[in-house]
Amino acid sequence: MSMQEKSLPTRYSSRFLIQLNGLYGLWMREVMRAFRDKGQLIGGVSRPILWVLILGIGLNPYFRGEVYGSVTFVVPFTYLQFIFPAVVALNIMFTSVQSAVSVIWDREFGYLREVMVSPLSRATVLLGKILGGATVAVLHGCLVLILARFADVTLTFQQTLHALGLMCLLAFTLTTLGVVIANRIRTFEGFGIFSNAVILPLYFLSSSIFPLDPALSQAQTKITYPEWLVTLVQWNPLTYAVDALRGALINYNQFDPLIGISILVGSGAVLFAIALYDFSRN
Repeated sequence: MSMQEKSLPTRYSSRFLIQLNGLYGLWMREVMRAFRDKGQLIGGVSRPILWVLILGIGLNPYFRGEVYGSVTFVVPFTYLQFIFPAVVALNIMFTSVQSAVSVIWDREFGYLREVMVSPLSRATVLLGKILGGATVAVLHGCLVLILARFADVTLTFQQTLHALGLMCLLAFTLTTLGVVIANRIRTFEGFGIFSNAVILPLYFLSSSIFPLDPALSQAQTKITYPEWLVTLVQWNPLTYAVDALRGALINYNQFDPLIGISILVGSGAVLFAIALYDFSRN
């Protein structure tokens, strides 16, 4: 065996270690920067308090089984329990998308240009930023889990692990969505306006604050909801992600939970490919 053949695995191993160290450095930078941002921390704490303790408790007495004509709606949980998984998703959603604003910061102040000329590949740089933002988003989601007993939600160890897995998938997908937006929006003001224009419709049309049972959708469409609203909810990918999280936390699913996992994995892969294409082009 020649010296060149012997050194080939060593060379690949060295390159892999460089990429791995770079990935860790970029991930750590994103996490540390988020912890130093007091505004983001305050938002991560205030959102669950507002939604769970104020909105949830305030609307809880009005969430009961109702009879509309010949159709009876039976809800096996309180409104506070129903909205709890959606608040976890909301906290992850805001943090994930907002963390992508660091792409604009790094581009404006030249940091991104310096990283791009380093030995790190574009995929490593992108993955480091996304994993950093997703980690912070999952931690913000965990802040909501601390309020579980106030929402009368009992979590077992298995339920918590299941929920954490879904939260990681959701955070990765939404952070990647934020990076895709940041790659196409050049200003901080534009990013804030556009991201809110995406976040709020996605959230309110995800069956997060009102139930939309497919088994009753025909009756609900005729009696309670307009058909266009039901269609938008059913076409919204976040509907199935919130539903999967609801299944993990309060054992209630409106749809097959595998649909939610499949959509999260598929959306994350497609969005990462788009973000990598934009990164490479820029």
